Amino acid sequence: MDSDYTTSTDAILEVGEFYELLTAQLESAYGRRHPRWVRGEVSKVYEKTHLYVDLVDAGSSASDSKRPVLNAHCWASAWNPLKRKLAQDGVTLQPGMIVNFFGYVDVYAPQGRIGFTVTEVDVAGLLGDVARRRLELIARLRGEDLFDANRRTILSPVPLRVGLVASPQTEGYSDFTGQLLDSGYGFQILLVKTAVQGEAAPPQIVAAIEALDGADVDVICLVRGGGSRGDLSCFDDERVARAIAASSTPVFTGIGHTGDESVADLVAHTRAITPTKLGEEIVSVVRYWYQSNVRYPAQRVLSATEAVFDEATEYVAERRRTMIFAVRDRLRAEQRHLLATRERLVIQSRHLLATATQMLASDRQLLSAYDPKRRLAQGWSIVTNAEGVVVRSVGDVRVDESVRVAVSDGSFAATVNEKNGASS
Repeated sequence: MDSDYTTSTDAILEVGEFYELLTAQLESAYGRRHPRWVRGEVSKVYEKTHLYVDLVDAGSSASDSKRPVLNAHCWASAWNPLKRKLAQDGVTLQPGMIVNFFGYVDVYAPQGRIGFTVTEVDVAGLLGDVARRRLELIARLRGEDLFDANRRTILSPVPLRVGLVASPQTEGYSDFTGQLLDSGYGFQILLVKTAVQGEAAPPQIVAAIEALDGADVDVICLVRGGGSRGDLSCFDDERVARAIAASSTPVFTGIGHTGDESVADLVAHTRAITPTKLGEEIVSVVRYWYQSNVRYPAQRVLSATEAVFDEATEYVAERRRTMIFAVRDRLRAEQRHLLATRERLVIQSRHLLATATQMLASDRQLLSAYDPKRRLAQGWSIVTNAEGVVVRSVGDVRVDESVRVAVSDGSFAATVNEKNGASS
């Protein structure tokens, strides 16, 4: 053995020289000028300006402790545009994903490490893996009878107490709450603020759903405005889906734009295509109850009341007409009676006046016959004493008493000188 080493013509290399030789050999076959595609399963991912990923052999068993590991990294200059592209397609690198990286080998001698510099990512392959994982999640939920679990919860006929899972000051939040607040109905909104995108979103959404499920609300609304697939990826999270399925309160979703459909939408009680449509859906449920139980019955009562009033008005009008005709006829009858009475009174009065006139004339003739002036004209006279009392007998005067004697053309005073007669 010793002779083999000593007889070798190769020079003894320093460690640095060895790494230079190794680097030259690797770069000549797999270096920057000879990039290759490498496929593996993400076992660890770390990002801080640059991206660092540990890939393990995707074809080996997860229980194999000797699975080959490749330390891959993507420098910020290449990673930033790749990250934006992945986010637009709704892809986030996570452990367990199968990825295809395009890049080249590099050797870091200070740590004695062989690495892999990533320059491209197979987005189509990642999208296929994301879709596969999504379908697997949907199949698991169906298999556990969780897909329709929340749909079996009973929605209140008047869902005025609304639990809201959303991020305030976003368009989705404003669009949804605007529909409720402008409806004219007395909605009570209990908001639990959460992130609605990013890695922090799923646990916050789960906590919000669980909190609202115990808050005595009629419905829980999960709201998020439009965005890229990456922005909406948190709603494909298994934890969010299971929290919705486990909720004893109906969960309504209004996530993204028209055409977006997340796993959260699939397991929710009711799904609307946008936050605005979700608000309209909640308002329509309350409006239907209001119209069925308040407005339409009130209209029927109003119609019945109007009918009663109309009937009563017609009855009163008929009674009024009857009274007017009766009073008019009575007045006419009374007028005729009064006219007849007047005529009778006039005739009777004339008769009475004529009779009285005749009686008066007769009395006047009678009185004229007994008028003292006629007697005086015939030579008679009337004697009165000092008190003006007519002297009817000699006993009514005394001798020497002054008396007044009235004759036809006047009167004169006289004195009684003598009395002759039985009374004298």
